[in-house]
Amino acid sequence: MSSITAPSPVVDPDHPLVPAVRGRRRAELIMLIFAFGLIAFAFANVGYSLKGRLPSSMAEYLGAFVIITVIGHLAVRRLAPWADPLLLPLAALLNGLGIVMTYRLAQQGQLLSTPLSPSATGIQVLYSAIGIGCFIAVLALIREPRVLQRYTYTVGAIGLALLALPALLPSSISQVYGAKIQIRLGTFTVQPEEFAKLALAVSFAGYLVAKRDVLALAGRRILGLDLPRARDLGPILMIWAASLLLLVFESDIGTSSVFMGLFVAMLYIATSRTSWLLLGFIMFVAGAFAASKLFGHVGERFNIWLHPFSGQNPSHNAYQLVQGLYGMASGGLLGKGLGGGQPYITPLVQSDLVFTAFGEELGLAGLMAILLIYGLIVQRGLRTAMLVKEPFSKLLAGGLSFMLALQVFVIVGGVTRLIPLTGITTPFLSQGGSSLVASWMLIALLVRISDTARRPPPRPIQEEGLTQVVSLK
Repeated sequence: MSSITAPSPVVDPDHPLVPAVRGRRRAELIMLIFAFGLIAFAFANVGYSLKGRLPSSMAEYLGAFVIITVIGHLAVRRLAPWADPLLLPLAALLNGLGIVMTYRLAQQGQLLSTPLSPSATGIQVLYSAIGIGCFIAVLALIREPRVLQRYTYTVGAIGLALLALPALLPSSISQVYGAKIQIRLGTFTVQPEEFAKLALAVSFAGYLVAKRDVLALAGRRILGLDLPRARDLGPILMIWAASLLLLVFESDIGTSSVFMGLFVAMLYIATSRTSWLLLGFIMFVAGAFAASKLFGHVGERFNIWLHPFSGQNPSHNAYQLVQGLYGMASGGLLGKGLGGGQPYITPLVQSDLVFTAFGEELGLAGLMAILLIYGLIVQRGLRTAMLVKEPFSKLLAGGLSFMLALQVFVIVGGVTRLIPLTGITTPFLSQGGSSLVASWMLIALLVRISDTARRPPPRPIQEEGLTQVVSLK
């Protein structure tokens, strides 16, 4: 563990690039202030829409969030001074908007299918504090990303154990609304898959860096495409089987697709073989189709997706999806304003379908702005992957960026009927703790890798001023 916490190189205060560091951190602070202004405006909009005045608790929630975010900014200044200045403000803006939506729904919490207590907003701020605390802990403990490569198989085993844990526990402990993806701990629930995805991203990066030369070898050429050798199909077959087990035993299409998609994407990044992408896509689609025919609960998800308005679906199994679609449609282009809609009609709108709540009250324009923020985070992560020279860090940054993009695609595609609806959360926006904490840890890893990528090499020792020793013998 001592190697993980080894101190990173200290920035020379006389280094010619130090002004650039100060400029980055100053830009980060300015963007944070802008984000806080948008969050305050959103809070005020909710207050005037619902109560005709500023909410009395706005200063408390906003003040607490500003304090913990500024602490995160100071930690970045101290622990990762060369990091990308956009990552923290963008994540903070999404986190703050999620708190605003939690507050807005809690004001009419008794109308929700799963009632929200008035303290839900305070709990969400507490989860944000825990998330930023974990963000700081990751920056403090992991000074060099490549050190994680030493624990490739240990971290992978932990990730697989976390994924399998809900399926192994009794349904009374792990089953929540039909899917076995959460674990009840008293009045709280924990979603192990959120942390498993981070562990598996680290494990996949370590494994693929070691094996990429073998996996990049081409086999037969069919229709102009170089297929991989049959002897190299073992890893992708194992991941495919694991994703199908998730789909069948935990009824979790979202995590299954993210799990499979993450490995295939990182495999493509490591080998630059398009055939892996095509093979992985065909395998997952074929497996999911077969599971829909063999297992009733999987087939029900596909039936809801394909025929939400047929038979009894609109008022029964497809009710959640249908209400979400109606809500987004009623928002139109500019929405009804925060607090002006009726998102509480949609079941589990505070967690699974929070995107439809924003669509109803911010409209299509607001949704495009939110997707643009996610896109900027992904773009900065991919830019970091291109800048860093160390292979493990490059692959890990690319994998984490793609995982965030894929998670957003899966939930947004589900609520818009592009793909089957899953119970996966919307990063930073959904009410709850596991997803929020894991998302902040993902941002911390990207911040650490970006600091490594942008950190200049130490200056060579200058010859001027050195004392010359002359022997008199």
